[in-house]
Amino acid sequence: MGNKKPLWEKVRNAEQICGTHMALNCPQTTEILGQIGFDFIWVDTEHTAASFQDLYYHVKGAQHAGTPVIVRVPMHDRNFVKKVLEMGVDGIIFPMVNTPEEAKQDISYVMYPPHGVRGFGPLGAVHWGMDDADAYIKKSDEQLCRFIQIETITAVKNLPEIVRNPYIDGYIFGPCDLSGSIGELNNVFGEHTIALIKEAIAILKENKKCIGVSTGSDDPKIVQFWHDLGINMISSGVDYDYMWRAAQRNLQNIRKIQGEN
Repeated sequence: MGNKKPLWEKVRNAEQICGTHMALNCPQTTEILGQIGFDFIWVDTEHTAASFQDLYYHVKGAQHAGTPVIVRVPMHDRNFVKKVLEMGVDGIIFPMVNTPEEAKQDISYVMYPPHGVRGFGPLGAVHWGMDDADAYIKKSDEQLCRFIQIETITAVKNLPEIVRNPYIDGYIFGPCDLSGSIGELNNVFGEHTIALIKEAIAILKENKKCIGVSTGSDDPKIVQFWHDLGINMISSGVDYDYMWRAAQRNLQNIRKIQGEN
């Protein structure tokens, strides 16, 4: 859909990019949203009931639409991560990364030796053996987008050390959890939460890193707020929200036409 430059290149150049979230176990919805023109589709497995089979169909739906797909994994688990990578995803997101040691361990799971500990067995990522395996090894380490989430005050304070890891491509804020880490859960736009985000943004900009945020809202004012703060990667909106709001609007229109309030 017009996304000529590959996602990994946009991320590493810290270009303006946007995506949206998938939470429902409906790959058809993923395919539909993948055809709109987003730079990526974010499939969440941290807060959803998605199985590996569900995830596989999400990935294939996005790929069929020609849109890169990134997956947020639910845990720091080497085997879980490996199975996700074998599907041929374009990027992976690790939540709740708080220390340089955690970041190093997580990133090692997605890279082949000598830079990491990923075991070899790409399966679907090489179209079941029809693609060249050596080419995939090189492509995976070079083109997979590797993200960590900054979601606690501990992560912000450790960021000057974390950012030294050369294999982390992007840093994505989880503002709600960040606010919770200072005792103000869901006070996303509170003074203290935003101060921490600004502190982190300054560090990331100094190191020329891709800076992202995940927000379920597609309110233009909220998107504008994050953009003006200096965030270049915005993942906004979510499938179920699109669905119920469109259905609610349709119902209201019908009731109005029928003369009912």
